[in-house]
Amino acid sequence: MLLCAPKPFTKFPKTLFSLRKMSNSTLPSSQIASQLQNYPTPLSPPLPSISKEVELARAMSASSKSSLFKLSRTDVLYEDEWLIAVNKPPGIYCESVLASVPCLLPGDSTEAGSDGLSEGTQVNLPELHLANRLDRDTSGVMIITKSHKVAAKLVKAFTDHKIRKTYIALCIGLAPKWEQITIKSGHGRSKFGAWRVYAASDVGRTLPGGSSVRDMVTSFEVLSVNGKGGFKEPSNFQKDDENIIIVEEKAVIDDDAKKDEILVRAFPQSGRTHQIRLHCQYLGISIRGDVKYEGVYEWKGKTYEGHELHAESLSFEHPVTGCPVMFRAPLPFWATQVLESISN
Repeated sequence: MLLCAPKPFTKFPKTLFSLRKMSNSTLPSSQIASQLQNYPTPLSPPLPSISKEVELARAMSASSKSSLFKLSRTDVLYEDEWLIAVNKPPGIYCESVLASVPCLLPGDSTEAGSDGLSEGTQVNLPELHLANRLDRDTSGVMIITKSHKVAAKLVKAFTDHKIRKTYIALCIGLAPKWEQITIKSGHGRSKFGAWRVYAASDVGRTLPGGSSVRDMVTSFEVLSVNGKGGFKEPSNFQKDDENIIIVEEKAVIDDDAKKDEILVRAFPQSGRTHQIRLHCQYLGISIRGDVKYEGVYEWKGKTYEGHELHAESLSFEHPVTGCPVMFRAPLPFWATQVLESISN
């Protein structure tokens, strides 16, 4: 009969403890980074709960309308051999505007014979590019270039802030005490997140996902409050050094304060996504219908199918001729209504 010597006793509790300790060191690197890195804190609130449902319905409606959209000659503000400026309607995607430009050009098959060309005649259409983009529900001036070279020049002009832009917005909130103001802040979003306002001192800092906070500057002037005031032609905005807000903390907004209708003109000096909408929200005068950034969805018994923001004008040196040009889009119905009440 063979007898086997007993094996040495193994201290299982110690082994289990060491495994648990090791498991903490195998956390995903992104999770460890988020624990160790001090990311900047957004100063504007997250999206309201109502925005998801409303925005989905608006997107579906816009997709349907955009699929059937076709520019007409009345939408054209200016055209030459290098570019075309059009008045984009609200609720239409920019890509659909671009896709419908060929129907306005000579030789398009949808208008065969209208310019003396027979059906089947092959005509080389120009290389069309969007020089600027507008949000789905924003109306106003859009420029489409007809060549790569002109597109590159205009893109550079936008990047170098050599193009002057003005917008008109109808806002709801407590009437501001200022007539003109400039607001400077940071702008950014985390990966898969919403665009938010950040402190001006956070510009350049990294956000979760790898993007960074960028600078955002907008000037505003009040045109009317509750139908009282006067419409001014767009002119060079003169900064008032005493009326500059440099954002460093969350805005304090009194939600119970009186709500006024405020018509403003905005002069964005940078070209960040949703810039005017975000700065209006921060100032406590969110754009009417802009549910994404706390704008009212219903006002005085009426619901709104989109935000009331209009790209009024674009001014720049023509990329080919060098001559100064200014393109202006007619004001939308909601803006003319306010102007009529002012005149009355």
